[in-house]
Amino acid sequence: MISAIGNNVAESLASLENSKSGIGTLENIRSRHKTIIPVGEIKASNEELTAMAGLRPDQQSTRTALLGLIAVQEALSSSGISDIKEFRTGIISATSVGGMCTTEDLWYDYLDKEKSGPWLKYIEAHECGDSTEFIADHTGIKDYLSTISTACSSSANAIMFGARLIKHGILDRVVVGGTDSMTRFTINGFMTLMILDKEKCKPFDAERQGLNLGEAAGFIVIESEKASKGKEIYAELSGYGNSNDAFHQTASSPDGAGAYLAMEKAFKVSGLKPTDIDYINAHGTGTSINDLSEGTAIDKLFSKNVPSISSTKAFTGHTLAACAAIEGIFSILAIKNNMIFPNLNYENPMTELSFKPSTIQDKSKKINHVLSNSFGFGGNTSALIFSRHN
Repeated sequence: MISAIGNNVAESLASLENSKSGIGTLENIRSRHKTIIPVGEIKASNEELTAMAGLRPDQQSTRTALLGLIAVQEALSSSGISDIKEFRTGIISATSVGGMCTTEDLWYDYLDKEKSGPWLKYIEAHECGDSTEFIADHTGIKDYLSTISTACSSSANAIMFGARLIKHGILDRVVVGGTDSMTRFTINGFMTLMILDKEKCKPFDAERQGLNLGEAAGFIVIESEKASKGKEIYAELSGYGNSNDAFHQTASSPDGAGAYLAMEKAFKVSGLKPTDIDYINAHGTGTSINDLSEGTAIDKLFSKNVPSISSTKAFTGHTLAACAAIEGIFSILAIKNNMIFPNLNYENPMTELSFKPSTIQDKSKKINHVLSNSFGFGGNTSALIFSRHN
């Protein structure tokens, strides 16, 4: 993974262990909102990202694609994959902005039919699948490619889809996750919705004012038992569920109906009970509507006996299509290190909910099962359960 708290998994874990947030000022994008909104930005230029990915300057692509390639390269390396062709391998990558990070700067050039230049190669990058193809081309993944764009649940659905491809014997190994870079389009769009906090976000706090946007890429390698034989297995994806409450274009349903159904489905797939969950990595955006909706659904499903819970978005910002993937990695790190991550900036309990999020790093108990929630616009809600491998 790569995000505002680290260029790889090790750096990210160190930031989580030291409660080091990556939320700060916007530097890489021209925006009139630069001085009034904090963001979770990766402090590297596209040229620096190109070098990090081991590419030549003439191979530079969109920021979304570069972030994705860097994360996929780390995922493949840590999975001990030396021969990509040894097993049937696919990639399911999620994104919501695609190449818009670049094409939004080229619009007037594109309209000028008399003008030509190197920018022309980026026009096709506007389409979301371009970043997936770029990653596949540079990693040699050829057996199956697909791109998912369901807003903030995108990479959860990519993980789910990859698992089903293996379960049904279509592939042996799937690289799953998502990548999204910061764009003026998303900044202006969320500003229009009036859900950006002008301070660092405060998930599940009674005084919460909104979210902080972020950018990131995160990928996980899922393998069949045959493909993973003899390897260190970090965790198992034991449960997953998706639903759609279709309540509103951007807002969650007040009663958390979609979130409840997604979590309920994940438990049915896993065969686990709510009492088996040791930690919940919540979607927890810090917006008034989301935190109440998600919290209400969690209270209902867990009968107000909620286990340790926190949102890590105050570390990274809300990374849109990438959030479920990087938070899936955080969930796996929680299991591997028996660690619950703190819910930063929390002070005031929400009177509507029975629980308070964990505010300190907790290593007091063994973590066997983690529930990770990711909810998107349009009511597309997804839940994943990661479990310790036995």
